[in-house]
Order: sequence, then C-alpha cells, then structure tokens
Amino acid sequence: MRLRTLAVLLPPIALMGCRPAMPDTAALIHERIAASGAEVGLYYRHLGRPDSLLHDPDVRMHAASTMKVPVMIQVYRDADAGMFALDDRIPVVNEFPSLIDGSAFSVTPTDDSDTTLYARVGGDATIRELVELMITVSSNLATNILVQLVGAERVTATLRELGADSIEVLRGVEDGKAYEAGVSNTTTARDLGLVAAAIAEDRAASGTACRDMEAVMTRQQFNDAIPAGVPADASVAHKTGEITRIHHDFGIVAAGDGTRYVLAIMVRGLESKDSSAALMADLSRLVYERAVRR
Repeated sequence: MRLRTLAVLLPPIALMGCRPAMPDTAALIHERIAASGAEVGLYYRHLGRPDSLLHDPDVRMHAASTMKVPVMIQVYRDADAGMFALDDRIPVVNEFPSLIDGSAFSVTPTDDSDTTLYARVGGDATIRELVELMITVSSNLATNILVQLVGAERVTATLRELGADSIEVLRGVEDGKAYEAGVSNTTTARDLGLVAAAIAEDRAASGTACRDMEAVMTRQQFNDAIPAGVPADASVAHKTGEITRIHHDFGIVAAGDGTRYVLAIMVRGLESKDSSAALMADLSRLVYERAVRR
C-alpha cells in the first residue's frame, strides 16, 4: 500500500535512485513550498538516468483540466486501433448526459477558456481539431465531445494499463450534478508524472501517436507555470488545469542540451492564480537546475 505522504519515513523531498541525495535542491524546494502556505504534490523523474524528486506525490486533488491529456491518449489509441481516423468529422454538440442521472447538461462560453467552438454547434469538426482545442486552449466543449466519443471508463482503464493506478477520469467537465454529489475527476502528482512519461517513452500509444501528442502539448497556450521556470531554449510539452484554489501543471521538459524529464506540480489552497503560477515557476526552475547539472 502506498503512503499518502513520504514525511513518515523520508524527508519531504526524497531522491530515488542510486546516487546520494542533493540536499541543496531538496532544501530549496521544501523551503519554497513551506513559505507559500500551499499544499503541493510534486513528482520529477529524469528520463535518461535514475534521478527523481518527490514531495507528497500521492496527495489526491481535483484533476481540473489535467484529465484532458488522458482523454487525448484514449483518442489516439482508438485511432491506432482503426476505430476512427483523426481527420474524421463528428458533430459539434453541446448537450451531454450527467453521470449522476443521465439528465442533459450543457457547457457555456463564460466558463470555458475557449469560445470559438460554440459558434460551430450544429455543424461538425475533425477529431484532430477537437484534440487541438482540448489541449492547447483547454476547451471544455471539445473535451466533453471527445469524452462522449471514447468513454470515461475506457480512459481510466487505459491509465491503469499504463501504471497510473490512482488517477480517476469519471466524467467530462461542468457536470454540475456530479460536482454537487462530490463526484469529480481526481489525480495525484505521481500519476500525472507517469502519464507524461508514458507519452515521452512511446508507451501511451504507438510511437507516431506519442510524438504527435507531445507536439500538441508543446502548443499549449497557458505558459505561466512550468515553462516560466526554464530557459527559452527548453521545450515544454505540458497541460495545465485550474479551478478555485486549485492550479496544476505537468508535462515533459526537453532542455537545450538534450536532457529530458517529466515534472508534475499540483497546488491547492492559494486564492491567487498569480501566486500559484509563481510558485510552480520557482519549483520548475529548481528542478531544471538539478536536472541539467547532474
């Protein structure tokens, strides 16, 4: 059984691997988190050598829009299996069944970071277009259409196959009845890190599909968290998520020198998005410095 926090047996930041801990980086990360007053889950793993950092990686939080990456993975796996082609066109609808009782609900432009797709309701769009909108501008409407296409239960089953045994994708977004009943998509920093690693290591789907997914994630338009902590020559394929007092970012970082690693940061408890973004940018910078100097 996993421990909910590493604090019982290990320091809040622990090095996993054959090399000794680097207390300078660990201490700086711990101090920054403590000073913020936030609850933070952090998972870092280098993709080329045994080096990782953990801080409460198994603390469960609302997944917010980070769940859109698992939905994308299922879409690409189904395309790999020949169930449809990414350039197939499907209807753009805005009526979805609630997970609680099947009653219809819709999403609204006022609660969505993208408004462009609403003008196309009643028409159609390619699956590829919907994936792009879901990831790069975090479209809730595109997400719900794709969840209806592939099925939330199938998304979670795929995550289990990939080794992410805690994350739960139960439903689409803005299902008010489900939210009021306490039924939400949840995850941990560890599982987000495992999802990112599965894409980076061509395990989430076919190699071609994984490289395509990573490319989509590099076009993410909200870049004030992990990307803000790395140099301009680094590439970050990532996905953010936020709701009230919740702000996350996770993905794959490729440094200019070829270093590659996955990083997931989940933040709960800060009222200001600017404060949570600044915290994640600082943690990202500390992790980057560790990753490229070893």
